Amino acid sequence: MTTSPITRLQLVMTPASDQQRSLDFYEALGFETRLDVPWVDGHRWIEVYPPGSEAGLALVPPAPGFTGGGHLGVILNAVDIDAAHAELKARGVDVDPEVARQGSPAVVRLGAVEQAGPVPAMFWFRDPDGTQLLVVEAG
Repeated sequence: MTTSPITRLQLVMTPASDQQRSLDFYEALGFETRLDVPWVDGHRWIEVYPPGSEAGLALVPPAPGFTGGGHLGVILNAVDIDAAHAELKARGVDVDPEVARQGSPAVVRLGAVEQAGPVPAMFWFRDPDGTQLLVVEAG
């Protein structure tokens, strides 16, 4: 058995050009704010987590030259993908028009791989900075 000194994933730092706008966005999605404290240069260190999750997002000031958008590389789970898609869409979140599923004509790009009709069902949504996060149906 191989062991590692690394024991868990805690946070993924997410660029937020307007931290309050991003915080409002994730709270509207039902994420829990577990930490919001002053940080350097008038910024804040903000941590948000999906309910019951040990891993979360740190909404941090973007690096110089950040223009928004791109894939964050974060995969979130939903028990009912269709309900999650419909709810996010109803809340005004920028979601893909449809859930991509096996056999669908939709092409999903995951890193360097493109595939049609993913398994399991999934969709992308974009935060206020245009950063894309993937929601995958939990099995």
